[in-house]
Amino acid sequence: MSEYIYYPGCSLKTSGRHYDESIITVFKELGIELKELDDWNCCGATASPSVDEAKTSAITGRVLALAEKSGKDILAPCAACYMSLKKSKKFLENGSQKAEKILKALEDAGLPYKANVNVKHPVEILTKEIGMGKIKAKVIRNLNNIKIVNYYGCQIVRPFTEFDDPDYPTQMDDLMDALGLDVVDYSAKTKCCGGALTANLEEPGLRLNYILLKEAKRKGADAIVTLCPLCLFNLEITQRKITKKYKEEVKIPVFFFSQLMGLSMGIPKEDLGFSRSMIPLKKFWEKVENGGSK
Repeated sequence: MSEYIYYPGCSLKTSGRHYDESIITVFKELGIELKELDDWNCCGATASPSVDEAKTSAITGRVLALAEKSGKDILAPCAACYMSLKKSKKFLENGSQKAEKILKALEDAGLPYKANVNVKHPVEILTKEIGMGKIKAKVIRNLNNIKIVNYYGCQIVRPFTEFDDPDYPTQMDDLMDALGLDVVDYSAKTKCCGGALTANLEEPGLRLNYILLKEAKRKGADAIVTLCPLCLFNLEITQRKITKKYKEEVKIPVFFFSQLMGLSMGIPKEDLGFSRSMIPLKKFWEKVENGGSK
């Protein structure tokens, strides 16, 4: 198995802190201590490449070079970070004059980049490298009465398709199924939540999130499970406004996949960031308690 250097990105240190807490805790339970990349910087996320791809690649190239210096592959839980790092890796390895200029600058700064580092997502590592057998062996809490839909968002599977199928990904579905959760088919699993659009153009942002929330409710889900910090934030923060605008109750908890992983492994909920949820969880915890232990 490969070794990994942990790149949390900005979201996991702020609004997505519960993702950071649960990822580190779950991997530790599986016997993997995640060491955070020293002196990491912002990847520029979604907006930066559309303004100046070369400058973004220089910024993110520094992260790639730092990881390469550590001799480990990058583990990037944030969907936007994952995509940004993959884009910059492709840009820096395309042989263009701009790429060569950036590579020269990195080398002059003592951070030569030789394209020997891979960018990986935790779900990818869990399903393809750690393996379902080891994960199943850690499950001690029965959550088979918890019905969920898995929401991947649009960035983790596009434009790069190495992670999973761009239209109908299944890795997170397989992972949650292995934990014993009741995974419901969700046709909206890769539809966009609006991303940063919601903060600037509220109307289309609310409409996009309404589609996602309504479909999850129609499927009878107890929770939406995701791997994107911005998606989780949007799906939580818009629920009250959507209920008011569309005259329809859409309240539903939204969790990171790693939180439910930890819960199924018997890790105390206090160590998994559940208290950071913007949605009341009383009904959810009542249903969890009714499930019992294996």
